[in-house]
Amino acid sequence: MIDNPESLQTATQFGVAGLMGALWLWERLYSRKREQQLTEAHQRLIAQQLELQTLIDLVSRNTGAIERFEQTQQRLFDLLERMDQARRVA
Repeated sequence: MIDNPESLQTATQFGVAGLMGALWLWERLYSRKREQQLTEAHQRLIAQQLELQTLIDLVSRNTGAIERFEQTQQRLFDLLERMDQARRVA
């Protein structure tokens, strides 16, 4: 609203009350813009939170799968070792 000297000069022609009104309008305008920026930032944070939670869930599931695979490999190794020992004894 008051972004150049001409606008300020126009607002001051109404005296102190006019200047106060202009300043109030100017403050409301920028306050509204700031509120919109905060709302957009909050929405981005919420979206990032959902994305991060999805990533955490995926890593957790992958870790579980790797643990199960390692256990299977260990059981297979143990079985092959027992088979080899049985073959040597026989």
